[in-house]
Parts: sequence; C-alpha cells; structure tokens
Amino acid sequence: MNRLPLLLSSPLRSVSTVCRRPGFLKRYVTNSHFDTEELQEVEDFGVYNVILPEEPFVWGVSHIPLRTVPDHIARPPYALQHDRSMSLAKSETDHGEHYDGDGRINLGSIEEERVRSAATLARNVRNYAGSLVQPGVTTNSIDAAIHNFIIAHGAYPSPLSYKGFPRSCCTSVNNVVSHGIPDDRPLEDGDIINIDVTIYLNKYHGDTSETFLVGDVDEPGRDLVRMTNAALEAGIDACGPGRPFNGIGRAIHEATRNSRYAVCPAFAGHGIGAIFHRPPWIQHTLNEEPGIMLPGHCFTIEPAVIQGLRPSVWMFPDGWTVSTENCARSAQAEHMILITETGADVLTRSL
Repeated sequence: MNRLPLLLSSPLRSVSTVCRRPGFLKRYVTNSHFDTEELQEVEDFGVYNVILPEEPFVWGVSHIPLRTVPDHIARPPYALQHDRSMSLAKSETDHGEHYDGDGRINLGSIEEERVRSAATLARNVRNYAGSLVQPGVTTNSIDAAIHNFIIAHGAYPSPLSYKGFPRSCCTSVNNVVSHGIPDDRPLEDGDIINIDVTIYLNKYHGDTSETFLVGDVDEPGRDLVRMTNAALEAGIDACGPGRPFNGIGRAIHEATRNSRYAVCPAFAGHGIGAIFHRPPWIQHTLNEEPGIMLPGHCFTIEPAVIQGLRPSVWMFPDGWTVSTENCARSAQAEHMILITETGADVLTRSL
C-alpha cells in the first residue's frame, strides 16, 4: 500500500460527461469534450469497463462496516487508536506512526528475521488473492477471503483502520490507479485488477501488490501490465548498497520513456518495517531525492503505470479511491526490497 503525497490534480473535468457510469470506454467518448489529440489517444486504450463512483455520491467511508479481528491478533498502534473521521490529508503522526532514525534493519538480528517473515506472508497472501480473481467474483468477497487468510496465519491486515481505511486490502480495477475500496461490483471479463496487500506479523509489516488479468483481457491491457512489471524490475535493478535512491526513479524513467505509457507521480514507495510508511520515500519518476542506500534499508518500489502520456489523477468522494482523470487504465506492481552488505534482496518475490 503506497504513500500518497499531495500531488492530485484538480477534480474531474469533462470526463464526468464522458463516463457517466460504468461502461465500455469507447461507448462514451463520442460526444466528449476531448480535443482531437486526446480523443485519438483514448481510442488507443482498448475496450474495457470504466470504474466511477456510484451516484448519488456518498462522501467518506464511515458507512462501510469494518471486518472484525480476534482479540488475540496483535494490532499496529494506529489500529488501536484509529479515528474513522480522519482525513487522508492529515499528517502522518495523526495515526500513531511515530518514527525516528533512518529505519534501517539490523542485519542478522531478530529484526531481519521478522521483516523477512512478514514479507513472506505478504507474498503468500498476494498469491492467494490472485487465485481468487475470475469473472463474476466481487472485490468485497476477495477482501473477505484475504482478511480470513491473514488472520488464520496469526497476522493483522495492515490497511484495516489505517487512517480510517475500511477494508483489509486495496482492489484497484481498470482506470483506478490505487487505494480502491473493495465493493460488491463483480469483476468482468477483460478487467485488470491490482490487489495491494499488507500484513502485520510479529510487529513488522509486509507489503506487496500485483495486477492480475480477469479472463480475456485485450492486448493493450496485457501490454500495460507487462510494461508495469518491467518498470518494477528496472527499479529493482537500480538497488544496492551505496547506490542513490533517486536512481530508482531514473531507471524506471529509462524503462518507460520510449513507450506510450506514463508513470504516475502521485504515489511513492516507502520505507517499511516496524512502521507501515516512513522514509526513505521512493519516487518512481525523475527526481532529486537525496540519500544513499545502506545495508539494512528496507523499502517498497511500486510504480503505477498509466496508458497514454497524461498521468493526471483525481480522487473519488470516498476520499481514498484514485482514478486517472481521462479514464485510461492503470496497472501497478510492488515488491519489498532489503539492502544487504552485498546487494538487494527482493523479499516478496515468488519462489
């Protein structure tokens, strides 16, 4: 689950007249306010279902009931003192994530053992989530299954109650870039869905995500997912002791710059361990973030790649779900990286 800096664009403009309700994209572009260049770009995105908030709009998430967690499951501090009225824009210390120092893991210690165990469970949850993806399944049912799987393994679903988030994972479908809230919409043949899972086990978080294909996805959608995975791997290849953090964004830029895709600048990777989100912040675009990777640094890389060259986004009335402004599809992939004395271990990679 990524960190969202305050980089969102202005609210949705003419797209609301284009994509009034979920439906195939090409069916709604004929009478839009897109200019000629934008219209041609949209036509190249393929055919898929556009996700928009249901009308009438419901603001916030206080109407969504939280899933229960048994008392014996250890909770992160923010889950013990959460306030569901808390805004996404509030400061990080508002939800109990106090941190100091550089967050490095002591290699060879119980810290490393625990962060590796948390990452392994997160990987297993992600793979389990992928096995549930098929047409007709709701994201709410996927969330319920993930919730039960995590609890059965003695862990807590980290997104639950994080700044008031009401579900146990994020499910982002088609044009939703990130932080999609699981709901009762059945997945449809041709959808793509990112499932972002984070677990809290033995006082450490494990965080990972993958974009899955639902049934028969068109070639533009498949190519988007391929490019996203390639961007993630490029970022990983830039990691190692003594290497600059901003080299990750540079590597992702080089991997995508000659494509018909844009990397969304609104979301950053983050340091992780005993704290869910903390420095170092990992930018996925060209940047001048300071800092050098040192043994013990543990962080996520999670680029969100968008069709076309306009990565502007807007937020749904729920205060969490972020969509592309022009309804283009987005895909995201995420791994946890631990810098060692000799290289970089990808803690959430499948064996």
